[in-house]
Amino acid sequence: MTSRDERSHLHPESQVVAAGRPAHTFDGDLNVPISLNSTFHATPPGELDAPVGYARYGNEAWSALEQAISDLEGGQTLLFPSGMSAITHVFGLLPHGSVITTSHNGYTGVQVYLAQAIEEGRLEVRFVDIANTDEVIAALPGSALLWIESPTNPGLDVADLPALIKAAKALGCGVGVDNTFATPLLQQPLALGADFSVHSVTKFIAGHSDLLLGSVSTSSPELWRRLSNARKFAGAIPGPFEAWLALRGMRTLAIRLERAQANAMELAIRLQNHPAVERVRYPGLPTDPSHARASQFMKGYGAILSIDVKGGAEAADRACNASRLVTHATSLGGVETLWERRHRWSWESPSIPKNLVRIAVGIENIEDLWADIDQALRASQ
Repeated sequence: MTSRDERSHLHPESQVVAAGRPAHTFDGDLNVPISLNSTFHATPPGELDAPVGYARYGNEAWSALEQAISDLEGGQTLLFPSGMSAITHVFGLLPHGSVITTSHNGYTGVQVYLAQAIEEGRLEVRFVDIANTDEVIAALPGSALLWIESPTNPGLDVADLPALIKAAKALGCGVGVDNTFATPLLQQPLALGADFSVHSVTKFIAGHSDLLLGSVSTSSPELWRRLSNARKFAGAIPGPFEAWLALRGMRTLAIRLERAQANAMELAIRLQNHPAVERVRYPGLPTDPSHARASQFMKGYGAILSIDVKGGAEAADRACNASRLVTHATSLGGVETLWERRHRWSWESPSIPKNLVRIAVGIENIEDLWADIDQALRASQ
């Protein structure tokens, strides 16, 4: 494959196209092939260890996607079979009884995992308002890990990443950032000093709602080694076909995100004045509480927004069920627009309003999206 040095001068929009390609050879492959092997010939006696050796240790398609994400994140990357697998492997590096400081709201899978860990006595968790920098810093002493999701899911709060990472590292506390909503095109946590940048590759990176994958990037060779061993011996490995598909999807990340982000901004502006909407949550709006902070270090505001629907949970459900183009479904980051009332899931954080609807904006025509959302919201009242 082409080396990172050969691509270091490229902008991220070019890196997503160029990274993870085979080395340039006459009449050679443009794309890495899908390697469907579980077994490999042994290396001759006396030679270095095999680069793969066994399919639980590596795969051509994994390596290509890991290299591509590494180029974007600025650290070494490991793939996992899902975003939750990636996250729980980071948590799994912590000794029994360790303290985690994290947001009181965020991705429900993480919230459920941490609740179970608390119940079993494996972890102590300090829940904070991640947008309140003073509150977070006050909770850090004695913490082993500060876990940040920013922007948060589904409240769209933005953490002051530079300040929080600096404060945590000064106390010897590790920092992990779920970078799924922002993607490495909008923020790079490792460059700000974080130890881990984690993705649900399922979402924006793969971008087509057809696979499950996760990734962890780190600038620490020692942390990478520990995670690599944990993946090998826990068997938490991705499939080669999923990795190949995700790499193909990543080629259009920049243009998909550009279109979806523009759509999200326009929808947020229009929804502010909609008679069926109490509140719009989107850091791209100048009136949003997170706007000034996000503007300091993010390169864009993302393609996710949330609205509080007038009339409570019942009205929000009616709106989601009345759409025709927008799909009523969970997940995000695909080419299609999805929406759902997040409290239809019983384990959603109690700090999230019952009538909040998360809108994962896709790349459709903005006027078609607006017409559908407008009619659905009016039908809800």
